[in-house]
Amino acid sequence: MRIDKYLWCIRYFKTRSIATQACKKGAVRVNGDVVKPARDVYPGDNISVRKEQINYQIEVLDLPESRLGAKLVDMYRKDITPKEAFETNELLQYSKTYYRKKGVGRPTKKDRRDIEEFTDKPKDENDLD
Repeated sequence: MRIDKYLWCIRYFKTRSIATQACKKGAVRVNGDVVKPARDVYPGDNISVRKEQINYQIEVLDLPESRLGAKLVDMYRKDITPKEAFETNELLQYSKTYYRKKGVGRPTKKDRRDIEEFTDKPKDENDLD
């Protein structure tokens, strides 16, 4: 079975064309080698898929006939992704929510208050007397 079809069948990608694009971009590796979408997959192969900043590790147990229901996926693959990959992604999510890129947009009201607190400026600059 082709690697793009296999990843689509076990529901790692929503469409087969998205799986094909991921293979063409080099986000899919089989036994450590970057592969093309037409590469055949066999039971016992180890697949590494880079998706949403996480490197998923999959071991092929068997080849499905067609796309599977979500409950049946574990019969055909073994997920050996280390937990550290998910933890680092979670930390990245926390860091993205608070900080924004420098120079992007105006400061929010909270940012303005933090700046004023830091610089000890008066709240109303008209009252300089």
